[in-house]
Amino acid sequence: MPFKLLCMTSVIAITATASAAEMNFNRISSFATFANNQDATAESSAEIIGASGDGMTLVYSDSPLGVIGLIDITDPTAPAAKGNIDVGGEPTAVSVLGNIAMTGVNTSESYTVPSGKLKAFDITTKEEVASCDLGGQPDSTAIAPDGSFVVVAIENERDEDLGEGGLGQMPGGYVVTLGIENGVPVCDSMVQIEVNGLAEIGADDPEPEFVDVNGAGEIVVTMQENNHVVILDRTGAVLNHFSAGSVDLTDIDATDERGALLFNQTQEGRLREPDGVQWIDNDHFAIANEGDMDGGARGWTIFNKDGTEVFESGSSFEHAIIQHGHYPDKRSDAKGAEPEGMEFANFNGTPYAFILAERASVVGVYDVTDPSAPVLAQMLPSGIAPEGAIAIPSRGLFVTANEADLIEGGGVRSHVMIYEYQEAPASYPQLTSSGADELIGWGAISGMVAGEAGIVYAVNDSFYGFQPTIFTIDTTVTPAQITNALPVTRGGAAAQKLDLEGITLDGAGGFWLASEGRTDRMIPHGIYHVNGDGEITQEISLPAELLAVEQRFGFEGITLIDGTLWMAVQREWADDPADHVKLVSYNIETAEWGAVLYPKATANTGWVGLSEIVGHNGDIYVVERDNQIGDNAAIKMVYRVSGEQMVPAALGGELPIVSKEVVYDLIPDLKSANGYVVDKVEGLAIFPDGTAWVSTDNDGVDDSSGETFFWSIGNL
Repeated sequence: MPFKLLCMTSVIAITATASAAEMNFNRISSFATFANNQDATAESSAEIIGASGDGMTLVYSDSPLGVIGLIDITDPTAPAAKGNIDVGGEPTAVSVLGNIAMTGVNTSESYTVPSGKLKAFDITTKEEVASCDLGGQPDSTAIAPDGSFVVVAIENERDEDLGEGGLGQMPGGYVVTLGIENGVPVCDSMVQIEVNGLAEIGADDPEPEFVDVNGAGEIVVTMQENNHVVILDRTGAVLNHFSAGSVDLTDIDATDERGALLFNQTQEGRLREPDGVQWIDNDHFAIANEGDMDGGARGWTIFNKDGTEVFESGSSFEHAIIQHGHYPDKRSDAKGAEPEGMEFANFNGTPYAFILAERASVVGVYDVTDPSAPVLAQMLPSGIAPEGAIAIPSRGLFVTANEADLIEGGGVRSHVMIYEYQEAPASYPQLTSSGADELIGWGAISGMVAGEAGIVYAVNDSFYGFQPTIFTIDTTVTPAQITNALPVTRGGAAAQKLDLEGITLDGAGGFWLASEGRTDRMIPHGIYHVNGDGEITQEISLPAELLAVEQRFGFEGITLIDGTLWMAVQREWADDPADHVKLVSYNIETAEWGAVLYPKATANTGWVGLSEIVGHNGDIYVVERDNQIGDNAAIKMVYRVSGEQMVPAALGGELPIVSKEVVYDLIPDLKSANGYVVDKVEGLAIFPDGTAWVSTDNDGVDDSSGETFFWSIGNL
């Protein structure tokens, strides 16, 4: 249901229950940047992104490869590779005018001898049409709306490993402008604009970070490390300058306590240290307060160019991130979600600011019709680490460039993601804690079980090892809503040494939980009973027959059938034949253990295992999946095992092998979100009428985009 949360001076109005007449941004496609590479195994990255004048070609900077990449979006639902252009150095930014891409190129031999160029390329012929020596290391670029000039921030960045990594490392940075003729920058028109002596912090070592130009030809410059903002004209006149200031943050998590979402801390006088900046009209601009050395205010701010603060998001942007399950807990002691990049554009007469949270991998879409009271209209899922964005209002498109390429760890690749402004309901989120009576942080959803009246109960896994929790989820609303978070406790304190991977009802108001052990971390395999208050009342360890053959990958899911608990073991243990895993039974009354063997698929790449088990109408349903992601994902399935086969044999002897039948292939559903197929399908809940819900584990937003899929696969 719609709701409003007043926080600071903003109004959050997130809802996915849009009427048919409501306009929303929805993801329609994604493009993995390695598709542009001759060597698909090479690291690549989409960082800053622009679009051709006709909006048919995207151009992004790719620092690892030293190129700018091109994507054909004639059909935005099917982006196609157009190849790369070698720029002869490290591209730091790209701006496009017509068919000419202007890119800052870092050619520095060291931090103390910085150098760089502004190069221009015809994206049709891929030929270089201009190369201008900038005299220093460029960062961002921006082209005036009338196409008359281009501005470049010359950062001359410091060596963060030198001494304490602070300011005072010469040479300082500056800003340059170059006139444009016939669509090409004119090198001998370059004006070097000094900005030293302006900031209170590091006045002799300015580091311009980001630039933008308004309709009046005025330039706004953020100097992140200096915590300063400068307004210039193209000739070099300083029209105004002022400190970016600080923010008093409340209700945040400022401690990396390794596994708990606790939003009860404050930070007073937190320097904004802005990165991205965008004009929203000729008088107002917005900054993204990422932080660098000593700051990072976790939100964004709107200023009048006269230096007046018009709007401050405070903690509200990060709170929306928390409610959507995207909070990066491992960054709590640093700068939290780190709003970094941003974009601004008008769509159908509505002015929108797009705020990119780099560490949360999500985009906040704000209606800034009133710059003093922006309204958070949507949160968009993005790839990992959104760095740049471009809006193409003429085509109703918004695009993000996501820089993280996790090829070394076998993870997801860098992606460009495309969204369309549609007359349609918002497709994201599918699960949120927005609207709950209190701020509920969540993530890493694993096991699930269906309750009554559309309620699903779910547990989080060991990523939040200091905060094991049972979540109550209302599936009768759209998006599904987390309404309560019940701590799992032992002796009244948060229970430790658990990796909760399964939950089932005990029939008396409590729950049975399955914990996947890991001996090398002294986490035991076990079954736990908790009462309705979340307190552990019984702990059941594994019998000697199982402990003698145990491996790391243990119980994933638990279900209760006629007084017997059944647990799925994820992967083979020492006594299992290849491609077979145990479904383990435990009779609650007699304390007898047993098992059957389940035949799982053979993995062509990586491994295949079970991640959930659910009893329904006398049969057993399991989720079987591989550990692959993106295009490599091949197996994300729901199977059924008939109940008459579930006759356990004694442990230590020969176990009967059950047969399975296909119920549902989850990959088409995962692809329908138009991102990439995630690896961890972890939860399955089936209501008495056969309606089934499935969820994915977002790994606590650690090397993950944070996107959680939570959806019904219909009636089984």
